[in-house]
Amino acid sequence: MEEAMYTVKVGEATPAGSGRASAGPVYRSIYAKDGLMQLPQEIQSPWDFFSGAVKKYPNNRMLGRRKVSDGKAGDYVWHTYEQVYQKVTKIGAAIRSFGVKPGAHCAIYGSNCPEWVMAMQACNSQGICYVPLYDTLGQNAVEFILDHAEISIAFLQESKIKSILAVLPKCTAHIKAIVSFGDVTNELKREVEKLGVSCFSWEEFSTMGEEIYELPKKQDDICTIMYTSGTTGEPKGVIITNRAIVAGVTTTEQLLELTDKVVDEYDSYFSYLPLAHIFDQVIENYCISKGASIGFWQGDIRYLMEDVQVMKPTIFCGVPRVYDRIYTGINQKIQSGGLIAKHLFQYAYTYKLGNLKKGFKQHEASPFFDKIVFSKIKEGLGGHIRLMLSGAAPLPRHIEEFMRVTGCSVFAQGYGLTESCAGCFTSIANVFSMIGTVGPPVTAIEARLESVPEMGYDALSNAPRGEICLRGHTMFSGYYKHPDLTEEVFSDGWFHTGDIGEWQPDGTMKIIDRKKNIFKLSQGEYVAVEVVESAYVQSPLVASVWVYGNSFESFLVAVVVPEKQAIEDWAALNGMSGDYAEFCNDPKARRYIQDELNKTGKKLGLRGFEMLKAVHLDPVPFSIDKDLITPTFKLKRPQLLKYYKDRVDQLYKDAKMGTAQ
Repeated sequence: MEEAMYTVKVGEATPAGSGRASAGPVYRSIYAKDGLMQLPQEIQSPWDFFSGAVKKYPNNRMLGRRKVSDGKAGDYVWHTYEQVYQKVTKIGAAIRSFGVKPGAHCAIYGSNCPEWVMAMQACNSQGICYVPLYDTLGQNAVEFILDHAEISIAFLQESKIKSILAVLPKCTAHIKAIVSFGDVTNELKREVEKLGVSCFSWEEFSTMGEEIYELPKKQDDICTIMYTSGTTGEPKGVIITNRAIVAGVTTTEQLLELTDKVVDEYDSYFSYLPLAHIFDQVIENYCISKGASIGFWQGDIRYLMEDVQVMKPTIFCGVPRVYDRIYTGINQKIQSGGLIAKHLFQYAYTYKLGNLKKGFKQHEASPFFDKIVFSKIKEGLGGHIRLMLSGAAPLPRHIEEFMRVTGCSVFAQGYGLTESCAGCFTSIANVFSMIGTVGPPVTAIEARLESVPEMGYDALSNAPRGEICLRGHTMFSGYYKHPDLTEEVFSDGWFHTGDIGEWQPDGTMKIIDRKKNIFKLSQGEYVAVEVVESAYVQSPLVASVWVYGNSFESFLVAVVVPEKQAIEDWAALNGMSGDYAEFCNDPKARRYIQDELNKTGKKLGLRGFEMLKAVHLDPVPFSIDKDLITPTFKLKRPQLLKYYKDRVDQLYKDAKMGTAQ
């Protein structure tokens, strides 16, 4: 049977020359073979999605949060589309009453909540650019963004007022007011007003405006500037137009039509991924366009699973780290269960996996085992999930397979960046052959690979590999106030992502490496560190791994955060007493973890120079608070090196002396 092909060639390969690397052919999605998707002209901006939904579904539940009484969270309380619209128009009028004109900038700072979305829509209503700030940002980054983006009004969570106060004296050139999502004390008000800046509670501000007047909007207008936290240096402001957001939402709709899982007004989405990240922005705009409901978490990771079980969403999005934790937690429960239960689970898993490989759709592959075995896993996410999406980073194949088999819902993963307005490649959920890939290009972009000779990647080989380059409707317009950085990533109209991909025979893309995360060891061997880490993190003994090497050393070392239960079980088997932190300090535990990681590495095909010669075990996870990871859980390598510098130096010293344990 001939294999299906999901791309069509629309441009020829380019040979190397004039200092430029060779580039492979240009491809589009088979669903856009006659041209890139045309954007709907009746939709000029995200405001049209919202206002259109208000007209069609005025009484639908739109935004909800759990009601807290006496410190205890209860059921979700909802605002309808019409209620949200009334509040949004008042906030929009209040913004204009401060002399903030179309094209000006307002910041939104805090964790996901109804007020976050209302502030965004209020800006959209008046053609004002909104600038999201991650709620985990440190003071330096907050100060930089407020000043760099020339913020006029900052909408923020109550708990952020004090942190804003610390930087406000340096940012008063542009800022006119700060607006709390909730109440604000008279004391805090006075402190803010001493600096010549107005300060309001949410309800106070909503009464500031008079009549609302909608303004014409264009697809080429700037919708948002999203500052990426990045892994090095100061934040970069990614300029995203209305056109890019509209294209992102429209391609999402097309994708879901292909999976037979069209979202409608009866669906509900659980909002916990940062709204300051483009992935969640596009998904929530899409849900709004369909009149679906959006329920928010409480903002506390301790209650995340409780929130999702109370809300019972039909749509769930996650990043690989979230799905990895789900996978690990389920496996631990299975391993701790009885022998019969384990055998039943494995039999059900193998049976359903076999049917999925034969081409059966999710709901057809094993209704019987879905009901008696896998339904318990589905209940963990509320019991109503019918669509799960993964993005922000490549999802390991074994985790994707596990979620497809056990999740009792359609599962798809995609690849995208802030600069591409979220997904630019997305797998088609019920096409099982796409597992381990991010699918074909979406219908709004074209893609090609560019060779990276120094890493051994050839875009013209039989198995084309190289840096992923993109162009099309969803692409960003440049970096705000940084034409030099914009010029650096664009060449001949192509955006260079920095990610290394490999075209598969069916026209799907597999992410295999990162161009920037490569270093050379002293003997001349190149190490693609993310590939190495992705192998080691498959060990059930570890929660996180950071691998380090440089051109002055001939081997690799690592800092490892072990899985607490795994190391405690090992200690019990070895007759050791103590707590988790003490076990991490034990030389025998370090040797055990190092040996097990190297066994995993060898099993997954890592080479000798990619083995670990020494490890440090840290009982404290890498955290955003310590600036060691980004909000989407990507490692911040320079910061990790700075934080663990003394440990790394000691690891190399001990390994060379033969004393590493």
